[in-house]
Amino acid sequence: MNKAYIYLHGAVLLLGLSPVFGKIISLNEGLLTFYRVLFSAIILFFILKHFKVTQALHFKEKAKIAQTGILLTFSWVFFFAGIKYSNISIGVVCFCMASFFTAFLEPILNKSPFRISDVLLSILTLLGVSLIFHFDSSYRLGITLGIISPLFYTLYSIYNKRWANHYDSKLINYYQMIGGTIGLGLTLPVYLFFFPSEKLFPDLKDISYLLVLASLSTVLTYILLTEAFKEISAFTANLSMNLEPIYAIIIAFLFFGESKEVGFSFYIGLSFVVISVLLQAYMVSKKTTS
Repeated sequence: MNKAYIYLHGAVLLLGLSPVFGKIISLNEGLLTFYRVLFSAIILFFILKHFKVTQALHFKEKAKIAQTGILLTFSWVFFFAGIKYSNISIGVVCFCMASFFTAFLEPILNKSPFRISDVLLSILTLLGVSLIFHFDSSYRLGITLGIISPLFYTLYSIYNKRWANHYDSKLINYYQMIGGTIGLGLTLPVYLFFFPSEKLFPDLKDISYLLVLASLSTVLTYILLTEAFKEISAFTANLSMNLEPIYAIIIAFLFFGESKEVGFSFYIGLSFVVISVLLQAYMVSKKTTS
């Protein structure tokens, strides 16, 4: 269990870098995500070859794993959209709604009983995001788009946990990135029709950022997450992911001057998120020591 938590928090730390790339890469959110999953699939292809991971899966198994990759990919599209239409700080706080969605969707999809503690903790997160939405009216479009992202991510994490117990994490992520590339690639023409972009191809600077985003904040991160899912519930993982905004906000404040862009309500809302994480950490530690 301890190793699983190390993997989880290592992944969270790396994920804290991804919103920064969403801000500095000049492509729109659809194209940015498409190149992210494409580059990740290519990197994972060579990783599988290097480690000689067997790919003896039936087509139906590959297709089901790829479908979870589509969920993850569309989560990223809305995540980056939230950042582009608001800022890094607000975008990452909206992602904390994953714990709220998970508290309700995980018991429904897994046909397990609701846990009152999970629901209560997730309501704290909901209150925090609601405060930011109510008072920071200039960012409401970004907040709305940002809240859609964790809904897709919640579905991904619940289904991904099922695959994590049966297949190699690198293999799972490889087919997920292929699924994301194909799924988003098919819908991208329609997306670009409604949300046109001046640039269709990344320049050299964007390519360098995309390679770091794909290798560290995608491939390595989601291999670690998949390993963590073998021992940790989707709710605990998603609530722990709420630490990501802390890392991302520190970076945003230090390097992008976003402390001047958010009001007092943002800090009040963020405090609810932090409290929910601390309470969850306390409850988990209490269970492991009892």
